[in-house]
Amino acid sequence: MPLPASLQPSAKDPAAAAKGLTPHGLRVVIPHMGRVTAPLREQLLQQRPVTLWLTGLSGAGKSTLAYALEEQLHTLGFASFVLDGDNLRHRLNRDLGFSAAERSENIRRVAEVAALMNDAGLMVFTALISPQCSDRAMARALIGEHRFLEVHVSTPLDVCEGRDPKGLYTMARAGRIPQFTGVSAPYEAPESPDFSIDTAHLSLADACAQVLALLRQRGYIR
Repeated sequence: MPLPASLQPSAKDPAAAAKGLTPHGLRVVIPHMGRVTAPLREQLLQQRPVTLWLTGLSGAGKSTLAYALEEQLHTLGFASFVLDGDNLRHRLNRDLGFSAAERSENIRRVAEVAALMNDAGLMVFTALISPQCSDRAMARALIGEHRFLEVHVSTPLDVCEGRDPKGLYTMARAGRIPQFTGVSAPYEAPESPDFSIDTAHLSLADACAQVLALLRQRGYIR
């Protein structure tokens, strides 16, 4: 299913693009810059913004890990936020289905929101299957290499299907959910993730401890 016309990218005028101008219909949208810079926000919050892009199969433990990390960081006095794929499909992305094009648009929108939250100084955890390497590369490019950590929640398919917390695998095996990742649609595992966690062999507490150690090691929290 192709994207609606409103989602199709518009042609850009190279001269306008060089000046930072983006054509939009008959209007030219000119970006505005504020006076509160990224270093000022970092100084205020005592943290560096980053997006931890949690990718993995349904049932791998992405959302569970993301919300546990958010809670621990809050307790430690740091500001973070979880962008959960299912929650966003109830609101921002409720107009999108699950075709390849719409799944890519879903990733693009989440990445743009994460980038805005990073601009505000927040640490962000995304919890999305995001099965395509190309879509995750797009997210990295939109957010920025220095603010993006790809975390592969590499829990094996049999463990995820054994958990099946939402009954999705059961419905997919029965043919009630077409193009379900891991069953009737492929999942492209990251070849070189920044970090990998298998929740089949780690407790939630240990998984959180490892991610927090990564954030400290990379200098995002002190």
